Amino acid sequence: MSATDLSAASETGALISRIAVILTVAMFGLTYSLSAPLIALEMVARGASQSLVGANAAMHAIGVLVVALVLPSVVSKVGPRRLILLSLVVSAAVLVAIALVDNIWLWFPLRLLLGMASEALFVLSETWINALSTENTRARFMAIYTAALSLGLALGPLLLSLIGSHGTLPFMVGAVIALAAASFVLLPMVRAPAFEKPSSGNPLRFLRLAPVAIGAIVLNAAVETAGLSFLALYAVGLGWNADDAAQLMFVMMGGAILLQLPIGWLGDLFDRRKLVLACALVAAAGAALWPWALAYPFATYALLFVWGGVFVGIYTLTLTIVGSRFSGGDLVGIYALMGLAWGAGALVGPLAAGVSLQIGTHGLPVFTAVACLVFALVVALRREG
Repeated sequence: MSATDLSAASETGALISRIAVILTVAMFGLTYSLSAPLIALEMVARGASQSLVGANAAMHAIGVLVVALVLPSVVSKVGPRRLILLSLVVSAAVLVAIALVDNIWLWFPLRLLLGMASEALFVLSETWINALSTENTRARFMAIYTAALSLGLALGPLLLSLIGSHGTLPFMVGAVIALAAASFVLLPMVRAPAFEKPSSGNPLRFLRLAPVAIGAIVLNAAVETAGLSFLALYAVGLGWNADDAAQLMFVMMGGAILLQLPIGWLGDLFDRRKLVLACALVAAAGAALWPWALAYPFATYALLFVWGGVFVGIYTLTLTIVGSRFSGGDLVGIYALMGLAWGAGALVGPLAAGVSLQIGTHGLPVFTAVACLVFALVVALRREG
């Protein structure tokens, strides 16, 4: 085989590998956004209390915690590709099991397994896309990765609206999608990253090494989950009808998907840390404009579309910076900790936003603007991390 043929084969393999990792992260987003409301609705339909539904959801978070603490050592022994395949197969098996098992108490260990598989997919897909990137293209590939994650999160509710949220069908559809992603990862041309050495020490040590990156993940999770919980309610309180208010998250998600590509392009041309700071400041200013913009539908849609893209851009650029600073087992370790940080932010965000809304009508934009501003201040004051 000539050098040209070898180069072409290498490029094809890299392309196939990138498609595989994009499918993996989209599968993570789809599994999460499909299973969370689906399991909750099924439990309520079977007579479960709200507290029992909440306890079941907590099993997912416990699964994330367990995997985050052991993943760096496990992946060095099992290998990223086999672990991704195992996680996809486990996700499919759990969804099928929940569909077929009538005893909802058995759904608790199943939900724990689903959380463990989802966390492994999340961390390893981030590590994988970094391994396939060069420093000159890292931000663009991370932008595509983030857009795929957002798309997966958006597809879950859309899929439920199309096929219904009751019965075994939606669970089976989710399982088939997971197995389809696994079959793509199995292709011979797919190249998984190899780690020269395992990460040493507890993943929590990365909190000291990269506090700004961890803070960015907490911010993203806190504000995103608060928006999912309260944005429609906030709009209704300002006079919007319920159907129009429910569409606002889709507008924001559209910006989060489509605007990552230009943000990634900028991230490969300019100082990424300064871009993170700029995105945080713009996000703070944009959130402060929500009370004014919601008086005018066109202004609302335009602002939320741009705001969603800029805000999620903080996450994209942070992943890029982390990928530039860390490698191998250390990269798995810090991404595992970022998974924990995401869970912490997702817990704190809705609670803080709910308290803010009780204090005042515009509590949601105040909470969002202050959170973005505080993060921007931390970025401006710290030189590392």
